[in-house]
Order: sequence, then C-alpha cells, then structure tokens
Amino acid sequence: MSQHIYKTIELVGSSTVGVEDATRRAIAKAAETVRNLRWFEVTETRGHIEGADVAHWQVTLKIGFTLEDSA
Repeated sequence: MSQHIYKTIELVGSSTVGVEDATRRAIAKAAETVRNLRWFEVTETRGHIEGADVAHWQVTLKIGFTLEDSA
C-alpha cells in the first residue's frame, strides 16, 4: 500500500436543484484545475428561502487531493 500525503481545499457549491447537485458542481469545478482529487467531506449545508420554498442550496465541502512526488 502506497503512502499518500493529502492537501485539502474548501469550496462552496451552489445549486437550485439540490444538495447532491451542488456537491457535484463543486467537485467538477475543482477537477478543472486540481489534479489527483481523492475524497470529499460535506461540512455544512444551508439554503436560501424565497416565499415558503427553498430557492437555492449551498454546500461547503472539504476536498482532499494527493500531492505529486517530485522527481
């Protein structure tokens, strides 16, 4: 089993659809610029209310990725 060192970043994903969509959007955006994504943890969920309905979801994530070995 190889040993890994992880670095974490914190992102907030948002969606009008739901929590899962907000999570997927944040991970997809991170994957555009960060390599070696390995895990995520939802640390906070909140939303915006308009009238009596949920209008917007926000999900705070910690995303872990492995650091590359310098050769």
